[in-house]
Amino acid sequence: MIARGVWQLEQFGRFVGFVALTLAVLPRAVVERFGEVLWQFEQVAVKSLPIVLGAGTSVGLVTWLQTHRLLVANGAESALPSFLAVAVVVEIGPVLAGVLVASRMGAGLAAELGSMRLNEEIEARIVLGADPVPSLVAPRAIACALAVPLLTVLIDASALLGALVGEVTAGKLSPLLFWRDSLVFLRLSDVIPATLKTAVFGLLVGLIGCWTGLNADRSTEAVGRAATLGVVRATLAVFAANVILVPCIQLATEALGLGLL
Repeated sequence: MIARGVWQLEQFGRFVGFVALTLAVLPRAVVERFGEVLWQFEQVAVKSLPIVLGAGTSVGLVTWLQTHRLLVANGAESALPSFLAVAVVVEIGPVLAGVLVASRMGAGLAAELGSMRLNEEIEARIVLGADPVPSLVAPRAIACALAVPLLTVLIDASALLGALVGEVTAGKLSPLLFWRDSLVFLRLSDVIPATLKTAVFGLLVGLIGCWTGLNADRSTEAVGRAATLGVVRATLAVFAANVILVPCIQLATEALGLGLL
């Protein structure tokens, strides 16, 4: 038990060093490997559009169906657009985008780099003088960090559109009144931080997925385990980061509002 704890602590220390090294080479990777970053961005953002739009529309419509029934029963139907928009834009959309990317890219990155390790492509790159961190890890981490905020905006928009479809189909509000009421409680000071924090989610997904793949054992079974482990680790990291970032953002917003910063 003690030996396992020491090993886990050693692994965590190695991961922290890996993160520090990756963050240090990110600016250089943007300049030197801009084409690779764009290609990876396409893999993350463009190819995630179907699941993102489908999930956003579904969540918006189902949320409307559930809350509409409850609010009608309590005579508060007119408040539905305002509450739904705040819930979706401030919390549901960002977290959903992070989890979807973690599910897709956590497995994809771990399997991709695990396969490269299995085929000894990583060692070949090192022999040729190509460090895997700036050449493989950094472009993928940058692409994930850039893609998740964009996907968050699309999830927010599709969720509100799904709610609008529900309102037009079975509600009493006109589309114009629905959109007007949905903006009542939303403020840029809430929307912008909630959207931008997802860049941290994307960065964590990229780092954890790559780390898991690079440290996979050299066997086909290990690659499969790495893919599963990449999803689990990335998803937990998104939830943990959200728990940490939300109070920090709220404190920063309050401090700015009070003129303390």
